[in-house]
Amino acid sequence: MSLPSEDMSKDSENCRRRSTADSTDTVWDPEPRHHHRGSMCDRLCVASMHPEILGTPSPSLSHQISLLTPRYAGQRRHSFPSKGVPGSEDVWEEAACKTTIRAENEVEAQKVANNYKFGFRKWKSHITARPFEDRSDIVKELYSELNVVRTPAGSLITCGNVAYVVLFGWWISLTYFLVSVLMFITVVGVPYGKLCWRLSCYFLWPFGKAVDKTTGAVGRCCVMFPNCEAIPEVDEMKETCPLLQPTPVELPQDPHDPQLPRYWCRVSTYVWLLLGYPFLCLAHALACFLSWMLVFTIPIAKMNARTLCSILLLGPEQIHVEEVKKTPQGCESRALLCCYHAFNWYYYKYTVDGINVFAVNLLPLVIVTLVIGYADKGDHFISSETKFATAVCSIIPVSYYIGMGIASISAQSNFAVGAVVNATFGSITEMTFYITALLRGHKAGTKCFEEIVKSALTGTLLGCILFIPGICMIIGGCRHREQRFNSRSAGVSSALLFISVGGVFAPTLFSKAYGNLVCEGCTNSTGNESGTFVCKNCHYDLGENNHSLFRSHIEPLVNTISVLLPAAYLIGLIFTLKTHTHIYDIHISGCNAPGHHGAVVHWSRWRALIILIIATLLMSACADLTTEHIKPILAYSSISQYFIGVTVLAMVPEIPEIVNGIQFALQNNISLSLEVGSCIAVQVCMIQIPLLVLFNTFYDVGFVLIFSDLHLWASIFSVIVVNYIFMDGKSDYFQGTALVVVYLILLALYFFAPTPAGC
Repeated sequence: MSLPSEDMSKDSENCRRRSTADSTDTVWDPEPRHHHRGSMCDRLCVASMHPEILGTPSPSLSHQISLLTPRYAGQRRHSFPSKGVPGSEDVWEEAACKTTIRAENEVEAQKVANNYKFGFRKWKSHITARPFEDRSDIVKELYSELNVVRTPAGSLITCGNVAYVVLFGWWISLTYFLVSVLMFITVVGVPYGKLCWRLSCYFLWPFGKAVDKTTGAVGRCCVMFPNCEAIPEVDEMKETCPLLQPTPVELPQDPHDPQLPRYWCRVSTYVWLLLGYPFLCLAHALACFLSWMLVFTIPIAKMNARTLCSILLLGPEQIHVEEVKKTPQGCESRALLCCYHAFNWYYYKYTVDGINVFAVNLLPLVIVTLVIGYADKGDHFISSETKFATAVCSIIPVSYYIGMGIASISAQSNFAVGAVVNATFGSITEMTFYITALLRGHKAGTKCFEEIVKSALTGTLLGCILFIPGICMIIGGCRHREQRFNSRSAGVSSALLFISVGGVFAPTLFSKAYGNLVCEGCTNSTGNESGTFVCKNCHYDLGENNHSLFRSHIEPLVNTISVLLPAAYLIGLIFTLKTHTHIYDIHISGCNAPGHHGAVVHWSRWRALIILIIATLLMSACADLTTEHIKPILAYSSISQYFIGVTVLAMVPEIPEIVNGIQFALQNNISLSLEVGSCIAVQVCMIQIPLLVLFNTFYDVGFVLIFSDLHLWASIFSVIVVNYIFMDGKSDYFQGTALVVVYLILLALYFFAPTPAGC
């Protein structure tokens, strides 16, 4: 049975509509009754591959049911049993592994496909410029110029607007009042004094008011006369009413209006620019900076910037402030400035040249860190603790730029180049810190830095195995109730985790089996040598002190494992990307909609490469400052050094990855959320640790691949727990809570653990 043509056209139209949420990588459809509307696409689906699943051989039907997803297919299996269909069980098993993704252009499609490739860094943000007309209304509002005059939607008395008065409005208004008094004192500047008074009242509560430029005797019909009607015969109305003209009036206009007194031929202009404008310039610049750094108050920054660069440079008689009156439905006009809300939660989506606003705002912190870190070597002005905090926080934006660069190069290159870039730069953040810390510890002649590096390695492993999947399951489960993922691909990651953890901790187990038991502080109360001794701090001699065991057995074992782990990683790449690609079975959908050809990439390959190199150098500098100023914290802090390593030093560089995982989970793409953590954990064991061993082979910094008991059992227990959670191929917030609770229990163990040897 085929669908009617009318229903087919409706479904096709629904498939082409744009979603109100600006999502791009939605893969799993949690609610089949809702249409996900892509910018590219009539999407491919499971039904198009196997129309016999629904008992319908019609090719038109298989194309139209493009909303069928793996989860939905599993539900329809019970509703439409395929009796009599040979191999139906195999069909459903194969269908459950198929994933359809949508993309707006070829570059974005390549980026999304790379997210599903083993060994590739997962990246959520766009790497190409999106057509503005295709964005949702919410996002369009973020990039508005605050010059549209319309009837306010809802009440203007909101928490954000009240917060504006408390944080900004009162002192900006006070500044205008003081400048107004100053202008009145000069007598010549009285017109500007009146303007400052009007703007003082405006900036105390600017919401629902419009600042416009008076251009002549005829006013703005839609603002001053809201009940105006469009009369085509009247040319003057066509020129003044925004409803009658297809193109809005360009604002601001040139202040040299021949109908007004000449701007630069008046003494008051120079008095204003010398005595009044500088003070207001400082006030607006400060307000603009503070509101921009707060991100969610960016409308205030736009309002102050427009005032500073446009309004205050006009003649006082040209500026008009008025209340926005109720206008007819759809009646809009343009003004110099019109703001309705000072706060918007959705500004976390705001980007500057494709870079998230948070990464833009944190970039100056990197510069500040380098200046105070290298200019004040003796800690005369800034404490060592402050330098450590700024250096650690500076790692966050640098990690973001590295991730953006990797994603940009991989999406614009072939598979080989992408794999090499991900393998080299994918671990550069962590490797830079580890090598810098080992070099500093070797120079200082202490084993403390080696223990910190091992704690950071273990902390990254625990965080990626437990915390990242757990927090993504919680957030995704709260929004989507239950989420399903590809259990076969998760099984590959789990198997590699078992291999990697077993290989990394094999030398530790070997040392425990054959090492010497060493005890300190032994006492004999009987005084007889053959009597009972009471000892404290007993441990196995697991290192170089036991020369014969270490040189003859442990060191060759470590070198062997350091070769086997990268080999296993390479086999995993070949297995998932070449010989068994059907495990992921990614289908990229697209269409030939106009306006989606010739995508504009934010970062070209050369630009991304240059940024990668600069970010790597900055990361090296930040890591150097972190390891330099961590020593006082380790010496005087009451917190265990283990805890500092497994939390701050391990998880701070992974914050961009955590954000990516959460965004994937919110879009019901829990598969990628789980792959984010698994990919990092596998790279830690199979790439980073062997590289550290290789570095120690050529430049002996005393790094020995033998971990403490706490690291050993915590890692093994975590791998067992997460594999048990991943068995059924579905997740909810309860399973995520279990993972996070286990992670917090392990953190408690590290918090109360005694200081490691050497610290």
